[in-house]
Amino acid sequence: MSPVRFEHGFAQDGRGHRAAVELEGAAAGRRAFSRQGLAVGVALSGVALLGAIPASPARPVSPDRDTEILNFALLLEHLQAGFYREALDRGNLRGEVRRFAEIVGANEEEHVALLGKALGSRARRRPSFRFDDGLLRGRRFVRAALTLEDAGVAAYNGQAANLTREALLPALRIVSVEGRHAAWIRDIAGEHPAPLAADPGLSASAVTSILKRARLLVIR
Repeated sequence: MSPVRFEHGFAQDGRGHRAAVELEGAAAGRRAFSRQGLAVGVALSGVALLGAIPASPARPVSPDRDTEILNFALLLEHLQAGFYREALDRGNLRGEVRRFAEIVGANEEEHVALLGKALGSRARRRPSFRFDDGLLRGRRFVRAALTLEDAGVAAYNGQAANLTREALLPALRIVSVEGRHAAWIRDIAGEHPAPLAADPGLSASAVTSILKRARLLVIR
């Protein structure tokens, strides 16, 4: 077995670089299906939010590691739930876009509760996010929601193999629903709902970089 390198506590083996390259290729494929030629880009960077998680040359799956990974997933679920809540309150959404925000936002709140139950007293507190008004309305809302949902699926895919069986169960229950969210918003955006037969996973740093560049991950 090849050695495993951990980046801020999240595994990234010798395939890590190839995964980033594959995602760039995936983004190119998605652009081919998009009417507007838009897709989520990827740039790897450090993760300030995960600075408390120490780097390690190799770590087996463990309850402590489960806590790190599930708390990052919880951060993403808080972010998604907060974004849809703000968009419904301030974005003047209409039609199918509003229906999407209502249904998916409710799902994300349930995901928060599910992860909170799995983590118990170890669960992180709900952060307070700041969203630009422009991201909460019209076409920019659709693009932002697409970024959020695609990044969420990639995050779960990237960490599934690093969880113990007990922690994997809630993650599996969530990621299948996140995949449906991503397909729905892709259809609304005019993009192919399933451009790839198998989605690549991403490290926590890659997901965080995507969300920061999209100005979605701004904590008050």
